[in-house]
Amino acid sequence: MKEAASDDKGLIVDILTESFKDNQSVNYLIPADNRRLKRIRALMDYSYETCKLFGKVYVSDDKSGCALISFPERKKMTLKSLWLEVKLILNGIGFSNVSKAIKREKEISKNYPKSKIFYLWFIGVRPDSQNNGVGQKLMAEIIKESERMKRPIYLETSTMKNIPWYKKFGLDVYNQLDFGYNLFLIRNDR
Repeated sequence: MKEAASDDKGLIVDILTESFKDNQSVNYLIPADNRRLKRIRALMDYSYETCKLFGKVYVSDDKSGCALISFPERKKMTLKSLWLEVKLILNGIGFSNVSKAIKREKEISKNYPKSKIFYLWFIGVRPDSQNNGVGQKLMAEIIKESERMKRPIYLETSTMKNIPWYKKFGLDVYNQLDFGYNLFLIRNDR
């Protein structure tokens, strides 16, 4: 795993768009119209850029997997972050979902500790490279990095089949939220 370079952006957005196109949590915010995949790309572009500003973006050594990490305490309003949010609204979630997005993020963030965390926003592997250990290697390296930084990992998933996978790495569900779908809040906070 290495930190992504600027020229890795297209690859990372592609991986995440493909990996999350059927995800309940992502599709909760994305209008189900004929632009859905372009909207998901816009969300992944926003997430990538936000993590470049206020966190870290990692890519696997073979460039078939990636992870977006956010450090919430670093996030602040800048002209660039404001522009990214405007683009997300225009190209991704649409005006009709803004209040839904704000409400959901507020409910999720209530569950974070006041201390610094290692927020795993997205982890994805190209579909043709899945089940080959790429995700496992990425996750093991993410855990090492969080330990090096002395920050517990926090994340959410709406995909129940992912829960046992995270448990293998010592992460556990600590809360569940209902947004019309179940969102499982997971951490390794010890």
